[in-house]
Amino acid sequence: MTEFLTLEQSIRRFAELTPDKTAVLCAGGSITYARLWESVQSRADELRRDGLEPCRPYVFRASQDIDFLITYCAVHSIGAIAVPLEHGALQDNFRAVYDEVSSCTFAADIADILYTTGTTGKSKGVMLSQTALASCADNFIADLHFTADLLFIISGPLNHIASLFKIHPTLTAGGTVYILDGMKDLNAFFSVFELPFRRFATFMVPASIRLLMQFSYDRLCALSDRIDFIETGAAPISSADMERLSRALPHSRLYNTYGGTEIGAVCTYDFNDGRYMEGCIGRPMKNSSVEVTEQGGIRVSGLTIMSGYVADPDSTAAVIVDGCICGADLGYVDAEGMIHLSGRSGDVINVGGYKVNPVEVENAAMSFSGVKDCICIAAEHPVIGTVLKLLVVTPEGAELDKRALAQHLKSCLDAFKLPAYYESVDAVQRTYNGKVDRKYYRK
Repeated sequence: MTEFLTLEQSIRRFAELTPDKTAVLCAGGSITYARLWESVQSRADELRRDGLEPCRPYVFRASQDIDFLITYCAVHSIGAIAVPLEHGALQDNFRAVYDEVSSCTFAADIADILYTTGTTGKSKGVMLSQTALASCADNFIADLHFTADLLFIISGPLNHIASLFKIHPTLTAGGTVYILDGMKDLNAFFSVFELPFRRFATFMVPASIRLLMQFSYDRLCALSDRIDFIETGAAPISSADMERLSRALPHSRLYNTYGGTEIGAVCTYDFNDGRYMEGCIGRPMKNSSVEVTEQGGIRVSGLTIMSGYVADPDSTAAVIVDGCICGADLGYVDAEGMIHLSGRSGDVINVGGYKVNPVEVENAAMSFSGVKDCICIAAEHPVIGTVLKLLVVTPEGAELDKRALAQHLKSCLDAFKLPAYYESVDAVQRTYNGKVDRKYYRK
């Protein structure tokens, strides 16, 4: 089996090779590789004195700063298990997680427990081995080409895989991480590009990409020779957004990556290819295997998958079958061997016997200039039963032109995919990591 470096081993390695190189930056300061390794060792000593032992969980809130990384790595250095929760987690939720993990016994290879957002059910603690973490980092290095001269900007919450798992490949490659506190301040984001680095990259959910293009498109275009790559994921990105981002950054690699807490990062597609294939997730990454079953389900295996759910053997057995994770995502393989997602089994809406993927309707609507954001949900018609309803957020100051939007959708969707109802709303409910919160609309 391939030997992977852990995150902590990588930090120690570069503390010896390039001690004065900056490892991490944030609004509160910066830290070199040497100082970072010293701080990790010091924090580990503190945690040991406080009674933390190998194979025991350590629950803490994820802050968007260097101190989070020091604690996260210190926990691993002891051989204990990091359990980072959302920074704003309520005390009752914090206590519930603490009680759950404290009552369990864990295998020696478990390194992280990440709690899912619970958008498709109860939040679950996902157990991840050190091998899963390191092989996921290896996937990114091999397929997205992380290098030592890269500054990777992290703006998402560090208790979530999409952001947390970019630290490992960046520092394993000897690069530098910049931690932002979200995308609320676009000036703070653009100011990072004034730093003396040759190559920049970042991860953004599609909603953040759309925000950036809506309010700062010209500033984004001005960085076309500086941005090496942008990765997106966690939610579908429309072909219209793919095309517009590609026009802004014609020389950049633009990746749509497929992954999740249970499976890691397993497929990726550079959509800056002139085709802008909506739903395409490309081919499997280095340490992963991704297949589409005869029933259209996505099946994932390989080194990056989870070890199971905390204190929930039934849910674990339902998801992991013969070493493969069989989730709710549906898809197909095209003639080139590229994998495409076609929705989730729980999200598909049955309209008059036709099965409609709401994401397809939403992406079509997002290509209309009068739509800032939207969600397609099921609604009941008094005569014909289940129909589609489109909830629309319009640009500031604009009114929803239902007739024009309906005509636009009619030009790009089959008749059975057309909404029967349109409603203007102030906002679409999303989880903290940018996914549409479909469970909210099923209440």
